[in-house]
Amino acid sequence: MTDLKQAFAGRRVLVTGHTGFKGSWLAYWLHRLGAEVTGFALAPAYERSHFERLGLDRKFVHMEGDLRDPAAILDTVRSAQPEFVFHLAAQALVRRSYADPKETFDTNVGGAVNLLEALRLTGGVETLVFCTSDKCYLNVGRAEGYAETDTLGGHDPYSGSKAAAEMVFHAYDHSFLAPAGIAAASVRAGNVVGGGDWAEDRILPDCIRALEAGRDIVLRNPDATRPWQHVLDPLNGYMNLALALRDNPGAFRGGWNFGPEAAAPMTVMEVAERAIAAWGSGAVRVERPADAPPEHHLLQLDIAKATQALGWRPRWSMSRAVDESVAWYKAVTEGADAAEMTAEQIAAFMENDDD
Repeated sequence: MTDLKQAFAGRRVLVTGHTGFKGSWLAYWLHRLGAEVTGFALAPAYERSHFERLGLDRKFVHMEGDLRDPAAILDTVRSAQPEFVFHLAAQALVRRSYADPKETFDTNVGGAVNLLEALRLTGGVETLVFCTSDKCYLNVGRAEGYAETDTLGGHDPYSGSKAAAEMVFHAYDHSFLAPAGIAAASVRAGNVVGGGDWAEDRILPDCIRALEAGRDIVLRNPDATRPWQHVLDPLNGYMNLALALRDNPGAFRGGWNFGPEAAAPMTVMEVAERAIAAWGSGAVRVERPADAPPEHHLLQLDIAKATQALGWRPRWSMSRAVDESVAWYKAVTEGADAAEMTAEQIAAFMENDDD
């Protein structure tokens, strides 16, 4: 893979969703690599957001806007004139999609159309990495990982919106992006963990909130497995894919999975117990609400394409991903600087400090 330390220096990069958890890690990493970053997103949704703790609005161009507003994203693309675009803005929570399905489809499908239209109308972009989700695959409950050639679909609004976004991307890529010389690919990552995530109904933020308050961690689906990974692992894949696309679009277009190794998946219970061990105290109990919306128990990704064709593979195991995440939360809770902790973990990751 390409050495990221030089590849993005001085390059114009647009990141949508940079006020969110995953987007803030990517935008900060690109900033530290010397990129000229512009971010476009809603205001941070949570108190103590990673974006605010890093002071990202003072480090690069911060454009606050709604992806559902086509004029706002068009104006941003025209002013930023990006060479690279990483599209991460989304309504990213499954349970919230049940509460407000229209918002989910309007953001994840209609918002994607608005971004793609802006790129079509503006031109000049070299590379687009279009992020959806591992949940874009039609989950039939199998233990084997889903590959890029598997059927797309979704039984819940969130999954359906991500499958639909993939179809929108495919149509725009073939009809407009490729003919205009824009090298584009869609990326599907698993469940990411890392310091600074405060979203509701995500296992690690729920664990940290309980541990901070001295309460039991309450689990509703303890036996479920997910493709847990540290946030830096898929972001590393996204950036390397963007560079590969720029150099050889024909070989790297299409869909790409970025997930953990499949050998040792962790259950929700195991993640909670690992978090307790890393924190140094805590307890867990199980409560299964009778009226909870349905959730799949099994989900894994097949990452053979990324490992073989791109030379990417996850650097940090699932257990280390949890340990590094809890270490971030614990240190910041005890007074450490969030930006310094984030920079240290990025540096350790880039040094290929594997397990």
